Amino acid sequence: MALTKRLLRLPNAFGGAASGLRLLHLSRPAASALPGIQAVQLQKTLTTTPKALVAKEKLVFGHVFTDHMLTIDWTAKSGWAAPQIQPYGPLQIDPCCAVLHYALECFDGLKAYRDTQGKVRLFRPDKNMERLNSSAERLYLPQFDGEQVLACIKELLRTEERWVPHGRGYSLYLRPTMISTENTLGVHRSNSAKLFVIASPCGPYFPTGFKAVSLYCDETNVRAWPGGVGNKKLGANYAPSIGPQVAAEDKGYQQVLWTIGEEYELMEVGTMNLFVYWRNDAGELELVTPPLDGTILPGVTRDSVLELARGWGDFKVSERKITMKQVARASDEGRLLEVFGAGTACVVTPVNRIHFQGTDYHVPLDPADATSQAGPLAARVYDTLFAIQYGEQPSKWSVVV
Repeated sequence: MALTKRLLRLPNAFGGAASGLRLLHLSRPAASALPGIQAVQLQKTLTTTPKALVAKEKLVFGHVFTDHMLTIDWTAKSGWAAPQIQPYGPLQIDPCCAVLHYALECFDGLKAYRDTQGKVRLFRPDKNMERLNSSAERLYLPQFDGEQVLACIKELLRTEERWVPHGRGYSLYLRPTMISTENTLGVHRSNSAKLFVIASPCGPYFPTGFKAVSLYCDETNVRAWPGGVGNKKLGANYAPSIGPQVAAEDKGYQQVLWTIGEEYELMEVGTMNLFVYWRNDAGELELVTPPLDGTILPGVTRDSVLELARGWGDFKVSERKITMKQVARASDEGRLLEVFGAGTACVVTPVNRIHFQGTDYHVPLDPADATSQAGPLAARVYDTLFAIQYGEQPSKWSVVV
């Protein structure tokens, strides 16, 4: 079994660097000679009572689910079992399952889109498979062949093809999830697990067009920290964010702006990656996003925005640390141009206001249109990614099922 050593300077309870260094040993799951996932072994059991489709205009994200789901079981003794497409329904697990007690769970999210020719498409699904494997590895859950799982997901989409809505902005959301099904108490590696995929049709994130959001910079709570799991998509990362989110809403703001440290380094916005477009101290137009230093989730949309922007070559593109104090100063000096979040659900969410240390800093949107709810760059990113996702603009990122 491979052993990885990491030398970390851990933050103390007051936000500063710890006085000492601690050596952290992280062991990684060894390569297994047991059976892996084989898409050719996929078995289907179809429902005899298919559901009625919900009118797409009435879809609410995460409320409606399709007729079937994909499940694949794993044990340490036997490896991966044959994949199953079966009727959607409750999972039967023991009350002592590790997932219920120790949060041994990870997930990912991607969408299937229907283009104008009626074909179903996925957007960079290989990246989601890579990230789910990375998340599973951190929990010492089993690794899998991403291409084989993707082949199974495509078959699930063929089975559920009628559930992929027509129309720009509509999609079928896919939620691959892996849980420990170890049926004993105690914090230790899992000897059994389940990988499953459910699907939910959804409508546009902004049904009537962009709506910019306001942010509350949380100066107390921290989403992630060095040496933690902020770069993994674990359910355990999301539950603790609910309290701060409710508190922000009670204060009249729609999302939390997550920061860390005495200088309030920017991290993420809500559950999205964060981008700042400004004229920096050197007078350059620059698009900045926090670096993947282990505290930031490596978003698929984040990576896509960066690649698009670098390809355009119209401004400097940076992955580097940026603080809320710098953003506030840029706002005061008229150098702040746009702020937006990016993620699978929304693609792009413009920001119009940030509350920080008792002051609301207003973020410009479109100086040429006072009624606009998005800045020119956010709108350009959104339009380009939408065109790719729906097959209107040729791209290697768009995969026909």
